[in-house]
Amino acid sequence: MVSLLVKLLLAFGFLSNCSAQQLAPTTFLEGRLQFPDKTPFNITTKITLNNGEYNTYSRKDGSFVIYNVPPGIHQLDIDSKVYHFGQIKIQLLEESMDSPKCLEYAYPGAAKKVVKYPLVLSPKGTYQYFEIKKGFSVLSLLKNPMVLMMLFSVGMMVWMPKMMEGLEPEEKARMKKQMEAQKDPTQMLSQMWGEITGGGEESAGTTRRERRERRAKAN
Repeated sequence: MVSLLVKLLLAFGFLSNCSAQQLAPTTFLEGRLQFPDKTPFNITTKITLNNGEYNTYSRKDGSFVIYNVPPGIHQLDIDSKVYHFGQIKIQLLEESMDSPKCLEYAYPGAAKKVVKYPLVLSPKGTYQYFEIKKGFSVLSLLKNPMVLMMLFSVGMMVWMPKMMEGLEPEEKARMKKQMEAQKDPTQMLSQMWGEITGGGEESAGTTRRERRERRAKAN
């Protein structure tokens, strides 16, 4: 007796569910894809509603239809691997199933935009999967530290002889002596120690006196 009662309740619930589904109003959503120049989007593209709850594909003329859509708020996405389409939010009310309210979001975080129904959607951009190879540029070479060091070295090689031409023989000899000292670390350290202890100043003073004396004799 109990099992018979349970079966009757299950049958009654199943029939009630079926009748409720049959009485629930449904409609279809239609639209069309097109390029920005208003030519038909002739690439067959998958169109999903509510993250895959309803699926369809666009025709060669860009049109599409999704059937048996119940009332509520739905999310329409265009799954294109090449072109980016905005996301559409559709509100279907039982009292106005033939005139849904549609909002478009061009990209995540963008301001909403009211769009008319039937939908006419155009791509907002294209996906770039690979970085475009940059061509040769002189500015890119100047940003390279090695190139800058090489240019500085070449400039010094060109400028130093001209600078040496304007120096007096004593100054040339002194610079030559300093350059030779830089090649020999021991001699360079001895010269630095002499400058610290005052020997360098004395020799420098002697050199200045000799230079003044020579200029006086020349005059």
